[in-house]
Amino acid sequence: MSNSELKIWIDGELINKSDAKVSVFDHGLLYGDGLFEGIRVYNGKVFLCEEHINRLYEGAHYINLEIPIDKEALVEALYKTIKANELTDAYVRLLVTRGVGDLGLDPRKCPKPSVIIIAASITLYPEELYNKGLEIITSAVPAIHGEALNPRVKSLNYMNNIMAKMEAIRAGKLEAIMLNSQGHVAECTGDNIFIIKNGVIKTPTVYSDILEGCTRNLVINLAKKAEIPVEETTLQRYDLYTADECFLTGSGAEVIAVIDIDGRKIGSGKPGPMTQDMLKRFREFIANY
Repeated sequence: MSNSELKIWIDGELINKSDAKVSVFDHGLLYGDGLFEGIRVYNGKVFLCEEHINRLYEGAHYINLEIPIDKEALVEALYKTIKANELTDAYVRLLVTRGVGDLGLDPRKCPKPSVIIIAASITLYPEELYNKGLEIITSAVPAIHGEALNPRVKSLNYMNNIMAKMEAIRAGKLEAIMLNSQGHVAECTGDNIFIIKNGVIKTPTVYSDILEGCTRNLVINLAKKAEIPVEETTLQRYDLYTADECFLTGSGAEVIAVIDIDGRKIGSGKPGPMTQDMLKRFREFIANY
């Protein structure tokens, strides 16, 4: 189905893409006041559906936003939207905005939050990069301080991620690492980051100002199931530069190797054997999901 024929779910109705609109007074547009989830669909099934939906509702509770639909009905709406667009493998963008209010900040002026579901196709990285690996940089743009807005809330306001992404693009790269306020490794602009050192998989703890990614948590569990040691810990750039291997995870990225950071070759400069093994395990999990 072409993009012009896409059906968008907005507050209980499926609407043609060309007619799908939000108010200019929606606080999601005016202030980035809202939440979103990026969810993959494989073979017609919403991947890690429970994990994504739970994170959405937890984030809504944190920002004191009551989603006007229960979890079961929202999952039904996801599948309805996917079916309406005749998709079996897709990327779903699920959004909840504070809703229509006035030009002030007061969320009490927004009586009804809005729920939007967009189901379409996505390819974040070309397939050849899964064989070759990524070259990335460290951005000068820091991750949002956890005491300002907990990064486990996947908010609509992604300006700092966008600024870091633009820095990567100016450097001719596809992704950038963001550090937290203490100078420790947090995450990339759209992915979580892992390294491998001496057979141990390491990744920043959730207290390092990161989004607790659903794919991140799955990869950790797959590694533990395979009796591969995993540490959630504090990482510095030194740990990245001297790692044996490095890879990123995300709903769009899945599992992809990093072979160069800030002009420093990581390990052999090629996707390493443990990274390739984790990608294989991840794709096997998808196939049997």
